[in-house]
Amino acid sequence: MTTASFTPSSATRVPATARVRPRLGALTAESTFIGRSFIHSLRDPEALLMAVVLPVLLMLMFTWIFGNAIDPSGGYVDYVVPGIILLCAGFGASSTAISVARDMTTGIIDRFRTMPIRSGAVLTGHVVASLVRNLVATGVVVGVALLVGFRPDATPLEWVAMFGLVAFYILAITYLFAAIGLASSTPEAASGYGFILLFLPYVSSAFVPVRSMPEWLQWIAENQPITPVIETIRSLLMGTPLGDAGWWAIGWCLAIIAVSVAWGAWLFRRKAGRR
Repeated sequence: MTTASFTPSSATRVPATARVRPRLGALTAESTFIGRSFIHSLRDPEALLMAVVLPVLLMLMFTWIFGNAIDPSGGYVDYVVPGIILLCAGFGASSTAISVARDMTTGIIDRFRTMPIRSGAVLTGHVVASLVRNLVATGVVVGVALLVGFRPDATPLEWVAMFGLVAFYILAITYLFAAIGLASSTPEAASGYGFILLFLPYVSSAFVPVRSMPEWLQWIAENQPITPVIETIRSLLMGTPLGDAGWWAIGWCLAIIAVSVAWGAWLFRRKAGRR
């Protein structure tokens, strides 16, 4: 009695490529999406230009038009530059909300779902590219400030610490804007929500001392995240008393990052169907 052997036909044999899902190397997806975001930035130079031009115009307006009325001694530029630096960072980071919302509404995320990539790589690309763009814009704003009379007395180490804090702040608000982009139904809505956050520096010590505000507004200005960051930058560049502003600045940035990352991850899983 012979035993028949069974050999799967070519029609029923599962291809090796279908049995083994390709795996990407560490950070391969993230680096790809970072490059993608940089390419989009190069294709939209107007957005980057406006992120630099608007804060520079505000700095020139406050320095040359309002400066003598606020500080007749002519030293107002030294006071206002730290606030302008954060305003520049806010303008630049706000475009992240629009970019993320555009990705979520144009169908490109559906294509990404079919690829063996980590879902967080998409947001990481937007955030890292925004961080680099905004650091470049911050450098331009500081350069213009030096040309119009800004005279800090910071040491090289204090300059490094200042840019480190600015980078940390940019990282925090960029993650926040990315989460706002995920939560928005359209890029236009994301732009509107982000614009509201850009008013925070005006209700802080960015342009006038907190003590000059009405009493009810002083409490808001003193207990919002922008003020301790500005006071820390001002202390590093101009040697003003620091107090506990540095710890509050770091704590606020950490809190914003933690909340934004958790919120953004939940929104992305909910909208893109990724785990």
